Amino acid sequence: MASRLPPLDHKLLRDLWRMRGQASAIAMVIALGVLTLVMMDGLINSLDQTRQAYYERYRLADVFAPVKRAPEHLLKDMMQIPGVSSVEGRIDGAALIDLPDLPVPIRAEALSLPDFRAPRLNDIYLTSGRRLDPAHDDEVILLNDFANAHHLKPGDRITVTMNGARKKFRIVGLAQSPEFLFSAPPGELMPDDARFAVLWMNRRTLEAAFDLKGAFNEALLSISRDANLPYVLDAIDRMLDPYGGLGSYSVADQISNRFIHEEVKQLRLSGNIIPPIFLAVAAFLLNIVISRMVQSEREQIGLLKAFGYTSYEIGLHYFKFILSIAIGGAILGCILGIYAGRLLTGVYLIYYKFPFLIFQLNPRVFLVGITVSILAASAGGLFVLRKVFALTPAVAMRPPAPADYSRSFTFGKRLKAILDQPFRMVLRRLMRQPLRAGIAVVGIAAGMALSVSMLSIMGSFDRAAALNFDVIDRSDANVTFIEPYADKTIFDLKRMKGVFAVEPFRNVAAVLRHGPYSYRSGIEGLISAPSLKRAVDADAKEIYINPNGVTLSQSLVDILHIKPGEILTIEVHEGRRPVLEEPVVAITSSLLGSPAYMEIGALDRALKEPGRVSGAYLKIDPSQGAALYSALKEMPSVAGVSLKSEARVAFQKMIDQSAGAIRYIMTIIAGIITFGVIYNSARIAFAERQRDLASLRVIGFTRGEAAFVLLGELVIITLLALPLGSLFGYYLSLAMSLGFSTDLYQVPAYVIPESYGIAALAVLAASAISGWIVKRDIDRIDLVSTLKTRD
Repeated sequence: MASRLPPLDHKLLRDLWRMRGQASAIAMVIALGVLTLVMMDGLINSLDQTRQAYYERYRLADVFAPVKRAPEHLLKDMMQIPGVSSVEGRIDGAALIDLPDLPVPIRAEALSLPDFRAPRLNDIYLTSGRRLDPAHDDEVILLNDFANAHHLKPGDRITVTMNGARKKFRIVGLAQSPEFLFSAPPGELMPDDARFAVLWMNRRTLEAAFDLKGAFNEALLSISRDANLPYVLDAIDRMLDPYGGLGSYSVADQISNRFIHEEVKQLRLSGNIIPPIFLAVAAFLLNIVISRMVQSEREQIGLLKAFGYTSYEIGLHYFKFILSIAIGGAILGCILGIYAGRLLTGVYLIYYKFPFLIFQLNPRVFLVGITVSILAASAGGLFVLRKVFALTPAVAMRPPAPADYSRSFTFGKRLKAILDQPFRMVLRRLMRQPLRAGIAVVGIAAGMALSVSMLSIMGSFDRAAALNFDVIDRSDANVTFIEPYADKTIFDLKRMKGVFAVEPFRNVAAVLRHGPYSYRSGIEGLISAPSLKRAVDADAKEIYINPNGVTLSQSLVDILHIKPGEILTIEVHEGRRPVLEEPVVAITSSLLGSPAYMEIGALDRALKEPGRVSGAYLKIDPSQGAALYSALKEMPSVAGVSLKSEARVAFQKMIDQSAGAIRYIMTIIAGIITFGVIYNSARIAFAERQRDLASLRVIGFTRGEAAFVLLGELVIITLLALPLGSLFGYYLSLAMSLGFSTDLYQVPAYVIPESYGIAALAVLAASAISGWIVKRDIDRIDLVSTLKTRD
């Protein structure tokens, strides 16, 4: 025969069924907290594991060392550097792809592959077609996502311009590469599959195109785990310096890898902030529920103790109730977290160009999720369970002594004349139990704050786009040259038909240092009073580019821990490679990248290269755009043309597909948690006052008046929560803006007014729905059976 359940376990099952609505709502709050924890852990582990596996299988280099031109025999010398385990030399050149249906030439990066073997480092993953045939110098392998964006396939032909020479190539394969998980046009930070291509060609083909026979212009190195990276970088720089070395850097500074690193950093931030909020709210709800149960079951507790049950056994019974809700919610959260993690990982697989996916969850996260849920729930219930141990059978079987409200607030004659009896009952209850009402207000406010912060983050990304592309960058296009040219080129651009205004710029690769802090970036030279590409302060007011120093973005100031007036060391990694010492003269607000500006004339003088420009920002006549772009295609000095409109679309796509996916999910979760808090507050209030409501009905109150006594309290608590939730939301929005900001792009700390209204409407809607559900239960009260129940 099957063993019978102990009586207390029978009671536990009945209690769970009787309070299934409240128990389910609390379990859902716990589930959302665990869901977020598991989902974030799955995303972080999946991105990390997939990235590492991809890097290892296709041998992504640990060190990149660009150089102007270096003889191949140096590769053997690099192998002698302690810690270096493998070296590969290659040719890396700029190219333009001319597609017949596009007016603007598309910038591309042309990379060499060894003629008769697979590369030792930075191999490619062939998605279709075949590898290059060394016997044919007109074959090319194309980056898979660019090909898909333009409906190109193996067998198609494209026209490519390299080093001023134009040639047709036949696509023989499409590929992905760990080096281009994130692909952006040179000089830009936003990925755009349609505007940037990577071409892999035979080594012999690129040697001829860039006049690098027997030489290389980039060295790739892998290093051992115990290698001293700074020593390796310094040794390589010394070795390449006579040949025009441009400064070696580790994979940590490689742009594609940096973007994924920042994405993981943001996921960790969200995972550390959101789950504790949910679990704290669940603990608060359980505290109220268990407190109500102990209060309403005093007589049952007394009877159980009279029949020989110990305080420990009875306390364990109520603790099992807590554990059932906590464990049930945690298990549901684990299951939903796995599903949500897999779903979001699929989104990241589209955005970051992984050829495969390793979805991996650390088993520890399930243990942490369940343990933290139990601890949070226990914190909400154990404080109340002390009452069980304090009750003796004789005391428990008597009704509790009425509370003493003789010194509580009383209504004067004027208030009595204004307020009717039901409304006075509502206010009297709130004033007699201010702590419970205050906790309910804080719980609802916390849910609203999450909604406000997530809606504001969405608005902040939109504001970032508007500020960057409407206020900071007011050009229509920018032209970059193959190398710094004499500034007379600017006059050639000004004479072109359809060009309204031209502003030159000079970009110089450099490492910026201040004390022990450093950042690999560059210096951008602008005219002193630019109007097309401006430096602005925190209030979006234009900043004059002072020729007596350097203007740094706020993100760089934070990274380098530097203040205006202090000296910045600039290690230039091109030309004569001078080391400049410049004072910081101003701080600018930047939303894309972490730029540093100098006045272009002062920069050229410091480099001892007067009158040189790297490109220009253009203001153009839209009606003349097609003809102008066609003319720019024919200029051999032009390395690329970027349209601001296309960059803006790429930015919007980026924030919608990466960080955006998390923002949308968090907004939905915030709405659910808000509803859960309000619904539980309404259900708890109904459970506590069910006998009072029945009494009111018996003495003549209508259903509507009785419902008003209960729901009026909910309305007042909700209205009190709105301003507090707005205040919480403001500060949480600022914190989230800082968390989402990186050195690659910044999210302005801005709270959009509409977020308050939308979040408040969501709270009011949740209150209305919860009130309607509870109102139905009030109307269905069985007056006789309810009044027979001892309170």
